[in-house]
Amino acid sequence: MDFYGIPLASRLFLGTAQYPSPSVLCDAIAASKTEVITLSLRRETSDGAGTDFWQMLRATGARILPNTAGCHTAREAVTTAQMAREVFGTDWIKLEVIGHADSLQPDVFGLVEAARILSADGFKVFPYTTEDLVVGERLLQAGCEVLMPWGAPIGSGQGLRNPDGLRAMRAHFPHIPLIVDAGIGRPSDAAAAMELGMDAVLLNTAVAKAGDPVPWRAP
Repeated sequence: MDFYGIPLASRLFLGTAQYPSPSVLCDAIAASKTEVITLSLRRETSDGAGTDFWQMLRATGARILPNTAGCHTAREAVTTAQMAREVFGTDWIKLEVIGHADSLQPDVFGLVEAARILSADGFKVFPYTTEDLVVGERLLQAGCEVLMPWGAPIGSGQGLRNPDGLRAMRAHFPHIPLIVDAGIGRPSDAAAAMELGMDAVLLNTAVAKAGDPVPWRAP
Protein backbone atom coordinates (compact mmCIF):
# COMPACT_ATOMS: atom_id res chain seq x y z
CA MET A 1 0.00 0.00 0.00
CA ASP A 2 1.22 3.49 -0.89
CA PHE A 3 0.79 6.45 1.45
CA TYR A 4 1.35 9.73 -0.39
CA GLY A 5 3.38 7.85 -2.97
CA ILE A 6 5.53 6.01 -0.41
CA PRO A 7 5.11 2.22 -0.54
CA LEU A 8 5.09 0.47 2.84
CA ALA A 9 5.29 -3.28 3.40
CA SER A 10 4.16 -3.19 7.04
CA ARG A 11 0.54 -2.50 7.89
CA LEU A 12 1.40 -1.50 11.47
CA PHE A 13 2.10 2.07 12.56
CA LEU A 14 3.44 2.33 16.11
CA GLY A 15 3.27 5.15 18.66
CA THR A 16 6.23 5.98 20.89
CA ALA A 17 4.63 7.30 24.10
CA GLN A 18 4.20 5.71 27.55
CA TYR A 19 6.80 2.95 27.23
CA PRO A 20 8.48 1.93 30.50
CA SER A 21 11.93 2.61 29.06
CA PRO A 22 13.62 3.64 25.81
CA SER A 23 15.04 0.14 25.45
CA VAL A 24 11.56 -1.41 25.56
CA LEU A 25 10.42 1.09 22.95
CA CYS A 26 13.30 0.18 20.64
CA ASP A 27 12.61 -3.52 21.19
CA ALA A 28 8.97 -2.96 20.24
CA ILE A 29 9.90 -1.09 17.06
CA ALA A 30 12.36 -3.81 16.05
CA ALA A 31 10.08 -6.73 16.92
CA SER A 32 7.03 -5.29 15.19
CA LYS A 33 8.99 -4.48 12.01
CA THR A 34 6.95 -1.32 11.69
CA GLU A 35 8.11 1.16 9.10
CA VAL A 36 6.35 4.20 10.59
CA ILE A 37 6.45 5.53 14.15
CA THR A 38 4.53 8.52 15.47
CA LEU A 39 6.15 11.13 17.67
CA SER A 40 4.73 14.15 19.42
CA LEU A 41 6.61 17.42 19.11
CA ARG A 42 5.57 18.10 22.72
CA ARG A 43 7.33 14.91 23.79
CA GLU A 44 10.42 15.88 21.83
CA THR A 45 10.74 19.34 23.39
CA SER A 46 9.33 18.79 26.87
CA ASP A 47 12.56 17.77 28.59
CA GLY A 48 16.30 17.99 28.23
CA ALA A 49 16.54 14.46 26.87
CA GLY A 50 14.54 15.37 23.76
CA THR A 51 17.50 15.43 21.37
CA ASP A 52 18.82 12.08 22.58
CA PHE A 53 15.36 10.57 22.24
CA TRP A 54 15.05 11.87 18.70
CA GLN A 55 18.45 10.49 17.74
CA MET A 56 17.54 7.11 19.22
CA LEU A 57 14.38 6.93 17.12
CA ARG A 58 16.22 7.95 13.98
CA ALA A 59 18.61 5.05 14.56
CA THR A 60 15.72 2.57 14.31
CA GLY A 61 15.39 3.35 10.61
CA ALA A 62 11.61 3.83 10.86
CA ARG A 63 9.93 6.75 9.12
CA ILE A 64 8.88 9.46 11.57
CA LEU A 65 5.25 10.61 11.48
CA PRO A 66 5.08 13.64 13.81
CA ASN A 67 1.70 14.31 15.37
CA THR A 68 -0.12 17.31 16.79
CA ALA A 69 -1.22 15.51 19.96
CA GLY A 70 -2.64 17.81 22.61
CA CYS A 71 -3.84 20.50 20.19
CA HIS A 72 -7.41 21.72 20.68
CA THR A 73 -7.71 24.34 17.93
CA ALA A 74 -6.91 24.42 14.23
CA ARG A 75 -4.50 27.31 14.77
CA GLU A 76 -2.61 25.44 17.48
CA ALA A 77 -2.41 22.31 15.32
CA VAL A 78 -1.11 24.25 12.31
CA THR A 79 1.58 25.96 14.38
CA THR A 80 2.64 22.64 15.92
CA ALA A 81 2.78 20.97 12.50
CA GLN A 82 4.96 23.74 11.11
CA MET A 83 7.35 23.42 14.05
CA ALA A 84 7.42 19.64 13.65
CA ARG A 85 8.39 19.96 10.00
CA GLU A 86 11.39 22.05 10.99
CA VAL A 87 12.43 19.74 13.84
CA PHE A 88 11.95 16.38 12.12
CA GLY A 89 12.58 17.33 8.51
CA THR A 90 9.42 15.75 7.10
CA ASP A 91 6.24 17.03 5.52
CA TRP A 92 4.26 14.06 6.88
CA ILE A 93 2.01 15.01 9.79
CA LYS A 94 -0.55 13.10 11.80
CA LEU A 95 -3.14 15.78 12.40
CA GLU A 96 -5.03 15.76 15.69
CA VAL A 97 -7.43 18.50 16.75
CA ILE A 98 -9.07 17.33 19.97
CA GLY A 99 -12.61 18.47 20.68
CA HIS A 100 -13.63 16.47 23.75
CA ALA A 101 -11.36 16.32 26.78
CA ASP A 102 -12.56 12.98 28.17
CA SER A 103 -12.90 10.83 25.06
CA LEU A 104 -10.32 12.77 23.01
CA GLN A 105 -12.80 12.71 20.14
CA PRO A 106 -11.58 14.92 17.32
CA ASP A 107 -13.07 18.33 16.64
CA VAL A 108 -13.96 17.58 13.04
CA PHE A 109 -14.63 21.23 12.18
CA GLY A 110 -11.20 22.34 13.36
CA LEU A 111 -9.70 19.23 11.78
CA VAL A 112 -10.98 20.07 8.31
CA GLU A 113 -9.85 23.68 8.67
CA ALA A 114 -6.35 22.68 9.76
CA ALA A 115 -6.12 20.02 7.04
CA ARG A 116 -6.97 22.60 4.38
CA ILE A 117 -4.30 25.02 5.62
CA LEU A 118 -1.61 22.37 5.98
CA SER A 119 -2.34 20.69 2.64
CA ALA A 120 -2.04 24.06 0.92
CA ASP A 121 1.31 24.48 2.68
CA GLY A 122 2.67 21.24 1.23
CA PHE A 123 2.04 18.89 4.14
CA LYS A 124 1.07 15.24 3.64
CA VAL A 125 -1.75 15.10 6.18
CA PHE A 126 -2.83 11.97 8.06
CA PRO A 127 -6.00 13.17 9.83
CA TYR A 128 -7.25 11.48 13.01
CA THR A 129 -10.98 11.52 12.45
CA THR A 130 -14.23 9.70 13.15
CA GLU A 131 -15.91 7.18 10.84
CA ASP A 132 -18.31 9.88 9.61
CA LEU A 133 -18.52 9.74 5.80
CA VAL A 134 -19.31 13.44 5.37
CA VAL A 135 -16.29 14.44 7.42
CA GLY A 136 -14.20 12.06 5.33
CA GLU A 137 -15.40 13.75 2.15
CA ARG A 138 -14.55 17.18 3.55
CA LEU A 139 -11.05 16.04 4.49
CA LEU A 140 -10.41 14.71 1.01
CA GLN A 141 -11.67 17.98 -0.45
CA ALA A 142 -9.26 19.78 1.90
CA GLY A 143 -6.34 17.91 0.32
CA CYS A 144 -5.93 14.76 2.44
CA GLU A 145 -5.11 11.51 0.62
CA VAL A 146 -5.35 9.31 3.72
CA LEU A 147 -8.01 8.98 6.43
CA MET A 148 -7.43 7.71 9.98
CA PRO A 149 -10.78 6.83 11.58
CA TRP A 150 -10.76 5.92 15.24
CA GLY A 151 -11.66 2.44 16.40
CA ALA A 152 -12.43 3.63 19.93
CA PRO A 153 -11.25 6.50 22.19
CA ILE A 154 -7.49 6.97 22.41
CA GLY A 155 -5.92 4.69 25.00
CA SER A 156 -9.15 2.83 25.77
CA GLY A 157 -8.21 -0.50 24.22
CA GLN A 158 -11.88 -1.11 23.49
CA GLY A 159 -11.31 -2.40 19.98
CA LEU A 160 -13.62 -1.50 17.11
CA ARG A 161 -16.73 0.04 18.66
CA ASN A 162 -18.44 0.73 15.34
CA PRO A 163 -17.42 -1.94 12.81
CA ASP A 164 -20.46 -1.16 10.66
CA GLY A 165 -19.31 2.44 10.38
CA LEU A 166 -15.80 1.37 9.41
CA ARG A 167 -17.20 -1.10 6.89
CA ALA A 168 -19.30 1.68 5.36
CA MET A 169 -16.25 3.92 5.22
CA ARG A 170 -14.29 1.26 3.36
CA ALA A 171 -17.10 0.87 0.84
CA HIS A 172 -17.52 4.62 0.40
CA PHE A 173 -13.79 5.30 -0.08
CA PRO A 174 -12.59 2.19 -1.95
CA HIS A 175 -9.37 3.75 -3.22
CA ILE A 176 -8.38 5.88 -0.21
CA PRO A 177 -5.87 4.44 2.29
CA LEU A 178 -7.65 3.94 5.63
CA ILE A 179 -5.74 3.51 8.90
CA VAL A 180 -7.59 2.63 12.09
CA ASP A 181 -6.13 4.91 14.72
CA ALA A 182 -6.88 4.52 18.45
CA GLY A 183 -8.68 1.86 20.43
CA ILE A 184 -6.69 -1.18 19.31
CA GLY A 185 -6.18 -3.20 22.47
CA ARG A 186 -5.40 -6.74 21.28
CA PRO A 187 -3.91 -8.39 18.21
CA SER A 188 -7.39 -9.68 17.41
CA ASP A 189 -8.62 -6.05 17.17
CA ALA A 190 -5.97 -5.37 14.55
CA ALA A 191 -6.96 -8.54 12.71
CA ALA A 192 -10.62 -7.45 12.77
CA ALA A 193 -9.64 -4.11 11.22
CA MET A 194 -7.81 -5.92 8.43
CA GLU A 195 -10.84 -8.13 7.84
CA LEU A 196 -12.92 -4.97 7.35
CA GLY A 197 -10.54 -3.95 4.59
CA MET A 198 -8.51 -1.35 6.46
CA ASP A 199 -5.06 -0.74 5.03
CA ALA A 200 -3.23 -0.37 8.34
CA VAL A 201 -3.63 0.18 12.07
CA LEU A 202 -1.89 2.57 14.44
CA LEU A 203 -1.50 1.58 18.05
CA ASN A 204 0.48 2.68 21.06
CA THR A 205 -1.02 2.03 24.49
CA ALA A 206 -1.57 -1.71 24.02
CA VAL A 207 2.13 -2.28 23.40
CA ALA A 208 3.54 0.42 25.67
CA LYS A 209 1.63 -0.60 28.79
CA ALA A 210 2.21 -4.29 28.23
CA GLY A 211 5.94 -3.60 28.26
CA ASP A 212 6.36 -6.57 25.92
CA PRO A 213 6.32 -6.35 22.12
CA VAL A 214 6.08 -10.14 21.59
CA PRO A 215 2.29 -10.32 21.00
CA TRP A 216 2.69 -7.81 18.18
CA ARG A 217 5.77 -9.39 16.68
CA ALA A 218 5.74 -9.52 12.90
CA PRO A 219 5.92 -13.04 11.37
